[in-house]
Amino acid sequence: MALRIAVIGVGHLGRHHARILASLPGVTLVAVADTNRARADEIAATHRTQAAYDARDLLGRVDAVTIAVPTERHLEIALPFLESRVPVLVEKPMARTLAEADAMITAAAKAGVALAVGQTERFNPAVTAARPLLINPRFIEVHRLGTFPERSLDIDVVFDLMIHDLDVVLSLVRSEVESIEAVGVPVLTPRVDIANARVRFANGCIANLTASRISRDRVRKIRFFQPASYLSIDYAAQKVEAWRLEKGSGPMPSIEGRDLDVKNEEPLKLELADFVDAVASRRAPVVTGEQGRRALAVAQAITDKMSQV
Repeated sequence: MALRIAVIGVGHLGRHHARILASLPGVTLVAVADTNRARADEIAATHRTQAAYDARDLLGRVDAVTIAVPTERHLEIALPFLESRVPVLVEKPMARTLAEADAMITAAAKAGVALAVGQTERFNPAVTAARPLLINPRFIEVHRLGTFPERSLDIDVVFDLMIHDLDVVLSLVRSEVESIEAVGVPVLTPRVDIANARVRFANGCIANLTASRISRDRVRKIRFFQPASYLSIDYAAQKVEAWRLEKGSGPMPSIEGRDLDVKNEEPLKLELADFVDAVASRRAPVVTGEQGRRALAVAQAITDKMSQV
């Protein structure tokens, strides 16, 4: 039997949730919900489904939901579904505060249902291809630069953009965060528009992350340096360059490089397919509520540091 799923919030990102879920095998997109009636009607008509204007109207009609409303409403929307034993995928950042994240995690655990967090870059095929080669990264350099948006201006750039990379880094560095240095500048909005954070882990690894939403060019790259090797990931191009020091028979080692084989796919599609499979097979999703909370906690620590400067 097909899984009955609804999308709550069909703005900039939620409309893509609807597009993908409408095409996934084993899924019936039973409704899309949005307080903007015209938008809900438009997306519903596009995908030949029903429109709802209040998320609560979906209770009892769905097997799972994805939530892509503004962050300030994540807990309000998610909690009734979790308490009704309906699995939830909530977009990043998972909540405004750690207390709200904890409330969602507790509700999901009590109901025994999946709570997934939409950290899309975790599903980027380039990250997947590079992961087996990232054995012991010692220094990580991240640049996520974007042009000025018309959305997500209710949150700092750390929660809007940098949190993607924080989640990826935290999933790859097998150590706890030891210290953080950070600076942020509000340039075009009252909130921080460009930020840099230096995150030191207990194992000695350092991650230097820069995020901006006021750049002229779009850049989404992460580079890893580890003993005798270097990997560079271009998230947008889904490309991975791997370089390694090779000791030959001669007195001098050589540096060998190659592009890894990457099968290009839409990360959001892979994320939603994972959520659907997690619900159907009753397993944990790739990015759990606990992992979403960890990224949120580090993002919050970074913004706290910025406010002290």
